[in-house]
Amino acid sequence: MGALTGLIEHMDWMSMLLFLMSGAACMICLTVHELAHGLAAYRLGDPTAKINGRLTLNPLSHIDWIGLFLLLAAGVGWAKPVPVDLRNFRHPRRDMALTALAGPSSNFLLALAALGAGSLVLRFWGGSRAGACLLLFLCQMAVLSVGLGLFNLIPLPPLDGSKVLDVLLPERWYRLVLRYERYLLLAVVLLAWSGAFGGPLTMAMEWVLRVLCRVAQFPFALVEYYFF
Repeated sequence: MGALTGLIEHMDWMSMLLFLMSGAACMICLTVHELAHGLAAYRLGDPTAKINGRLTLNPLSHIDWIGLFLLLAAGVGWAKPVPVDLRNFRHPRRDMALTALAGPSSNFLLALAALGAGSLVLRFWGGSRAGACLLLFLCQMAVLSVGLGLFNLIPLPPLDGSKVLDVLLPERWYRLVLRYERYLLLAVVLLAWSGAFGGPLTMAMEWVLRVLCRVAQFPFALVEYYFF
């Protein structure tokens, strides 16, 4: 009993709290991302995601636990891909590109919402311990969401950006990309783990976060200007 008490006393509770908050933020970002894919595909005529129970905010329907663990441990991971049947689209390549864009777009909107909520917390509860923890969580979610959105816009298969690039490619190149997609996936993972995307991605994240912070704070600035 004494050993257990000593272990509890020496645990780094702040590190554990940060890890749990990071895990929760990752689950929310991935869930919103995949749900956006499913909703976009459904609106464009493909009910596959709905049939497979993917039009839900329940993280258990979207999270791949190995992918989540690697995302937390190594910075590169994945969720369960939303099933899409191109045959249900009226314009397969264009609609697939729109479906792919929905994921990163939802991440940028989620980051904007998190930053807006963070501004509220900072103004009204920033001095409390609970407020500080909530603010930290919201900031983590904003950073992770922007990172996820930007990473998926890289035009390499099977990332979402490649589906947008496919619309611009000649049919012959498009089919060639599809044939080697699994090998390109391995290349993307290896490049990501090697840090090849780190510098450019970090710069892009900083720029996007600055823009989103200004947009999130704009309504509060207006209220303060006119009413205070």
